[in-house]
Amino acid sequence: MAVVHRVTHDEHAVELANSTPYGLGGAVFSADPQRARRVAERLETGMANVNTPSGDGPELPFGGVGRSGFGRELGPTGMSKFANKRLVCTAVNPRA
Repeated sequence: MAVVHRVTHDEHAVELANSTPYGLGGAVFSADPQRARRVAERLETGMANVNTPSGDGPELPFGGVGRSGFGRELGPTGMSKFANKRLVCTAVNPRA
C-alpha cells in the first residue's frame, strides 16, 4: 500500500511529507532527477528514493527516524548501527 499526493510545488511536498511523526522511508518521482534528489534530501526519513519505489540490498542500511525507530540494520557494522544516517537511493535509468 502507498499514499500518493500530487502537490503544486516542492515546498508543499516537503512540508506534507515531513508532517507525519513517522519517517521510515519515502520516494520522490520526477522527470528532473536533480530536482527530485534535492527534494528527497530534505525528507525527514531514514531512507529516501528517487525515481524508484525502494532501494534495498544486504549492503544498504535499513531504518527510520521519529516513531519509525532509531539506528540502522544491515550495512556497515559497529557504531553505525546506532546512528541515524540517511540512505538516499537514486535510480540511474528508471525508464530503461
